[in-house]
Amino acid sequence: MSDAVSRAAEILKEHRTSIDRLDAILVFTLAERFKHTQAVGKLKAENDLPPSDPAREENQIARLQELALQADLDPEFAKKFLNFVIQEVIRHHKQHQS
Repeated sequence: MSDAVSRAAEILKEHRTSIDRLDAILVFTLAERFKHTQAVGKLKAENDLPPSDPAREENQIARLQELALQADLDPEFAKKFLNFVIQEVIRHHKQHQS
């Protein structure tokens, strides 16, 4: 194996190690977020509040898109990601109300 290929393999390994670590951070961060949203869902159900809050969702999407721009991430991707998370949260909230 040439030195260039060996170096490329080492760099690839370093990137993959970082990606694996970041994936773990994402999973644990989402788990923590869902713990809080589940508490919100329970509170909403106990107080007969609607499972979704369109105004807050709109504000959160705008906020996340701005953060995405600051982070050099596609804001449309950030919007799609947050919409996915919000839909999952609403689904959980509705389960609490059943």
